[in-house]
Amino acid sequence: MRVSEAMTRDVCVARPDHTIEEVARMMLAIDAGLLPVGDDERLVGMITDRDIAVRGIGNGKGPAAEVREVMTQDVKYCFADEDTAHVARNMGELQVRRLPVVDRDKRLVGILSLADVASHEKDGRRVGNALREIAQPGGEHNQGEEERGRGM
Repeated sequence: MRVSEAMTRDVCVARPDHTIEEVARMMLAIDAGLLPVGDDERLVGMITDRDIAVRGIGNGKGPAAEVREVMTQDVKYCFADEDTAHVARNMGELQVRRLPVVDRDKRLVGILSLADVASHEKDGRRVGNALREIAQPGGEHNQGEEERGRGM
């Protein structure tokens, strides 16, 4: 199955110049813990509730701090025309539960979560395998890694 068949298309997008308070309110309104950050239809980052708490508040930034100050800039993504089995394996290796989806012009077109894949999969093996890998310590978005100089 293609990512475009499973992904969520209605995506709320933050801008780099939004404040972290505005983004936190957006997350609250849509009951999400992650938002893609876009600039002129281009994906430039991702921001999570954890980014706000750890990189923002934890580093003394207030609610008026801009998203660009705390967002993850090295964003992993997948393409809408990729196979979900391949993407689910990559999500496990990257230890992420969600990936932004872009078209071949690299414009944001959706978000794919493991839940999206699971709801379209017959036996659940791919999602189970990905979750096992995600549950391992470490991973791409481990906040502690950045403080030790490894970055993201």
